[in-house]
Amino acid sequence: MNKKLTQMDISKETEDLFKNVAVKSSLKNLVYLNTLDAFNHVKTQVEKFAVGYNEFYKQEAAIADVRSKKVGDFEIDLKFGGDVLLFLMHTNVFQFPRDHEVMKTPYVKEDPTRSYCGIINIYNFISDSFKYNRVNDVGYLIGRIFINRESHYFIEGNRELGFLYNNFGKNILKDQSAKEIIDAAVKYTVNFDLLTPHYDIAKFVTVNDIKHTLDSISLKTGKRLGYKFQADNITPEK
Repeated sequence: MNKKLTQMDISKETEDLFKNVAVKSSLKNLVYLNTLDAFNHVKTQVEKFAVGYNEFYKQEAAIADVRSKKVGDFEIDLKFGGDVLLFLMHTNVFQFPRDHEVMKTPYVKEDPTRSYCGIINIYNFISDSFKYNRVNDVGYLIGRIFINRESHYFIEGNRELGFLYNNFGKNILKDQSAKEIIDAAVKYTVNFDLLTPHYDIAKFVTVNDIKHTLDSISLKTGKRLGYKFQADNITPEK
């Protein structure tokens, strides 16, 4: 039979390990809850954006189809015109690599536990990719929001979405900041146009692609197909 462990049966090393497990679990749970709270602000503002657009054009035919859609607890989509933005909250908690710039900030150096963050990813896809079930189409990560145990956040992203690392210890994601992020994501997407791929990239197709074009339109499409996409630096693939 297994006997119950008494306090005297537990070594100092094991006791320290138990405490470490409890502390780390508590930290990650707090980060998760803060990220979920931030994501709820994002969802609210995504819905308000869609409602606001349609209210603005309620007296006339809307020029673009704008609507939001919740997909479970951790995703909300914003469709506008030919684009869709996917806001996805990751359910896990992450720490930055040691060589990441955020690890060099005074804010994180003062307390390394501030580097544990939840993530909200923002992806841009062409709406027809979903409409026509084009599973080979590609989307782009245009930004990601990091939230830590103190509810402070910062954004890694392109152009309109890029925030400074030294703001990490100052910003808390509430309704107004969520609105600004969504507006910036939409602005970036509107200006991120679909480019014609190079002829040499597009001229080869398989028989399977052609056979399935009418029912699934499986030829790969992406805003930068045939280009290497790295942040805002776009160069033709070789």
